[in-house]
Amino acid sequence: MSRTAPPPLPRSPFWQTKSTETKATSDNAQSDGSAVDYAAIDYPAIVQSVHGFVVRDVMPHLESWEQQGFLPDAIYLKAAAVGLIPLGYPEQYGGVPCNAFARIASTRALCEAGSGGLFAGLLSHGIALPPLLALGSDDLCQRIAPAVLKGTAKMALAVTEPTGGSDVANLRTTAVLDGDHYVVNGDKAFITTGMRADWLTVAVRTGEKGAGGVSLLMVEGDRVGIGKTALNKMGWLCSDTALLHFDNVRVPASHLVGGEGLGFLGLMHNFNIERLGLASLAWGMAEVCWTDAVDWARGRETFGKPLVTRQVIRHKLVDLRSRIDAVRCVLEQVAWRIDQGDEPVAEVCMLKNQATATLEHVAGEVVQILGGAGYIRGCRAERIFRETKVLSIGGGASEVLADLAARQLGF
Repeated sequence: MSRTAPPPLPRSPFWQTKSTETKATSDNAQSDGSAVDYAAIDYPAIVQSVHGFVVRDVMPHLESWEQQGFLPDAIYLKAAAVGLIPLGYPEQYGGVPCNAFARIASTRALCEAGSGGLFAGLLSHGIALPPLLALGSDDLCQRIAPAVLKGTAKMALAVTEPTGGSDVANLRTTAVLDGDHYVVNGDKAFITTGMRADWLTVAVRTGEKGAGGVSLLMVEGDRVGIGKTALNKMGWLCSDTALLHFDNVRVPASHLVGGEGLGFLGLMHNFNIERLGLASLAWGMAEVCWTDAVDWARGRETFGKPLVTRQVIRHKLVDLRSRIDAVRCVLEQVAWRIDQGDEPVAEVCMLKNQATATLEHVAGEVVQILGGAGYIRGCRAERIFRETKVLSIGGGASEVLADLAARQLGF
């Protein structure tokens, strides 16, 4: 039940052949100071390119990648070649600058594979690279970013620890300066691409307790003293996930991102990007589920009539369509605000919660509509159903985000 043609762009005035004009802000400038021409973004071309990649290079192999537990190196090169991996990054490092709507369009096209693990594995640099580009020296950025955006190197963000995830200010992994090196000790858990990453963006404690003592270090994945244990998961099977142990790992002091005590700032800004991406993923997966449910209901017969003629099914499909479109409307509103230079923290938190809760409901209902077919491995809805829960946990658990949104709203 997969499409051979790319999915249509959302039914919205914001999605046109070329992007709508975006207000010039400091966020619209590249690292070299040049302006980004967002008005030149061609959304249909992005969708066509990514969709072609999914149909040609992903779908025929996805089940074997799920079984082996990781993505092959070659797929990163192909994803970079179609512009997926470099999308949204400065040209000076080999990137393709874009706005939030272009990111959403590419995510929607990638969702046609029906695999959150594909998204997580291919785009793990999406949470590991931005803090480096925002705070790091040009030498360090030049050393790491071009290879990542070419698909020849992989990145992972190592923040979460066995003792806590969202409470970044109280992380326990330490980095103690010893001459011209930091010595890192501690553990990181649930690290996407952690087993195979060439570079780890590691949150460490270099100072006192609290947010002011958190820093970021760029650490090569093969540094002596790094132990890696693969974690088995319910979903995202084609994306490797690791428990990392740092045992007196020596890291050059020049790998410090920005300066000591700036890590929390870099990560907080990064969380907005990550949460918008996860909300986009949830919306895109819900769209895929709904499409498969409609196709199935039209083709499946019960007691001599198509399933779609049954009132209970028609009403269920309408309800799901209403919920999905509500997410799309909020997603576009938040994306527009971000493209105007705002940082709507509360709105991003609420959007992620709304989108992930909607996907959980939609995926469950679609598996019910598909019946036995929806319970068989290889069915997109079955895979998505297994993967829904991680979206309401990753990037900040729903409960944490609700509380953060409440504080941002002043109560």
